Amino acid sequence: MNIEELREYCLQKPGTTEGLPFGEDTLVFKVGEKIFLLTSLDTGNRFNAKCDPERAIELREQFDEIIPGYHMNKKHWNTVYMNGQLTRKQLNELIDHSYELVLSSLPKKLQEEIGN
Repeated sequence: MNIEELREYCLQKPGTTEGLPFGEDTLVFKVGEKIFLLTSLDTGNRFNAKCDPERAIELREQFDEIIPGYHMNKKHWNTVYMNGQLTRKQLNELIDHSYELVLSSLPKKLQEEIGN
């Protein structure tokens, strides 16, 4: 997966917006004004995604490409490298999990407005 494919996949998700709130290098994807994924436009080979804390530990033990979130709360965020070791399906599942975690944390009314 490259940065363009990552962007396309994230923007397919209902209610997703993108922006550069932390500067020109960090592309941020949000649902309901809450971040579910960040990526560096400069490097483009990794992203940070939210993760259930127990699952985060399991993933880090299972895959060298998944480490505690760089510059993030390491309990709730993973940095995921897109270097070809993880399959597209695995990367999509990590993105989906992050999106669903953030979406489920939103008020029910907002979840309904988003359409899920």
